[in-house]
Amino acid sequence: MKNIFRPKLIDSLKGYSGAQLVSDLIAGLIVAIIALPLSIALAIASGVSPEKGIYTAIVAGFVIALLGGSRVNISGPTAAFATIVAGIVANFGISGLVIATIMAGVMLILMGVLKLGSLIKYIPCTITTGFTAGIAVTIAIGQIKDFLGLTFAPGTHAVETMEKAEAVVESIGTFNPWALLVGGIGLAILIIWPMLGKIGKKVPASLIAVVVGILIVKLFDMDVNTIGDLYTISGGLPKFSLPEFDFGMVTELLPSAFTIALLAGIESLLSCVVSDGMIGDKHNSNTELIAQGVGNICSGLFGGIPATGAIARTAANVKNGGRSPISGMVHAAVLLLILVVLMPYAAWIPMPIIAAILFVVAYNMSEWRSFVKLCKTAPAHDVIVLVVTFVLTVVFDLVVAIAVGMVLAVVFFMKRMGDGTRIRVWSKGEDNGNGRMKHIPDGIEVIEIDGPMFFASSDKFAGLTVDENVRVLILRMHDVPTIDATATKNLFAIHRMCEKREIKLILSHVNEQPMKVLTRAKFVSAVGEENFCDNIDTALEMAVSLVK
Repeated sequence: MKNIFRPKLIDSLKGYSGAQLVSDLIAGLIVAIIALPLSIALAIASGVSPEKGIYTAIVAGFVIALLGGSRVNISGPTAAFATIVAGIVANFGISGLVIATIMAGVMLILMGVLKLGSLIKYIPCTITTGFTAGIAVTIAIGQIKDFLGLTFAPGTHAVETMEKAEAVVESIGTFNPWALLVGGIGLAILIIWPMLGKIGKKVPASLIAVVVGILIVKLFDMDVNTIGDLYTISGGLPKFSLPEFDFGMVTELLPSAFTIALLAGIESLLSCVVSDGMIGDKHNSNTELIAQGVGNICSGLFGGIPATGAIARTAANVKNGGRSPISGMVHAAVLLLILVVLMPYAAWIPMPIIAAILFVVAYNMSEWRSFVKLCKTAPAHDVIVLVVTFVLTVVFDLVVAIAVGMVLAVVFFMKRMGDGTRIRVWSKGEDNGNGRMKHIPDGIEVIEIDGPMFFASSDKFAGLTVDENVRVLILRMHDVPTIDATATKNLFAIHRMCEKREIKLILSHVNEQPMKVLTRAKFVSAVGEENFCDNIDTALEMAVSLVK
């Protein structure tokens, strides 16, 4: 367990100095200022009250920093969860969200304990790029209503992305020009402020946009919805609460909980990899997964939503001097202080400003350049996986998109591997690759198999034929890295054919994995261990002696 779970805080405190403490305090303060408007905006985008985003950043942010496998990773609510959380809340309520978040936390802990941290890398970039771009589009569509100040007709059911898009079209006549003005000013600040040298980098653009938006609406008494008009905000401390577990609900929430766990694992470990490159460190992926699991469980129990490592906030932490988990813990403590003292003033924030912030979040996470580049340069099957995952994320939901995307990726991969397996018969005087010509006497046939032997390539073995005058058949398996049960069954069929026609079967250079599989399947004992040769030269010598 020591190698699986070892929080980075333990190593970070060795030789920890006062100067580093000051740097971590400053970094934590700046990251908290950045996280404040984002946490509120992401909570609203997720269909929950604004303070729940703050709860998540406080509870999960502190716990994951304390227990995590990265020195500088900052965790909290992220845009990746917005659509799936909104769907859970719409269908199962807040209690369902709490259960799903806790279930996802348990799954993340199991992933870490079972050392599955390294397996996250096997998810193709076409799937992660596809659903990330899809999430960005769903977030952007969901913010059009508040950005334009639209009023949906009473009884409008707009939970899914397509429903929201339809409702926007139907209610476009309720457009509020003041809302568009405030949102446009906020969007301009978010785009231009970071370009203003040092001050643009030190002071978060989202904070400036929030302050300017509040001042404009208050000073000019504009008819624009604010957070307080739509939500009742609680400025109290997060309260511990156990949900009522219903087995039926747990079963229905399993796919969503697994998707949350998968997203949390992918995004947190990706954030760790990015930050490793920035500070020259190496994270512990399994420790990070366990910490993410504990953090999500605690977030659910204290009224928060799912959390994971946030790449933008982590990068800000590093750029402002954060070099230990202390900065992440300080970020959570500062947010707790803001929650208690300033949270009532969050009610003044105009909704178009929140929409503008989320537009920028959606743009930054869309990775549209990567999306376009993949469409132009990737093989056709990868483009299909990318586009299908993207479309399903927008039209249906993330669970369906990831499931279908993974199935397509696996099917295409198996097809490529199956197509790559070749079976060829050596001609007389075959060059075996080292410049020597092999003399193959009459009555001997050498069949070389190149590539993995598994069910996707089984049709190539089904049509295998041997000339009538052959007395010894050599199967050269030098380039067969793996074999599965279907291929083993095919080899048994070849062996039975050889026995029926009184042909001696010899296998040459069987690699380690195929040899283990064939031994367990009792194929080695059926053919005879003496008929397994280390190389083609030995196999040919045996075959010649048998023919003579």
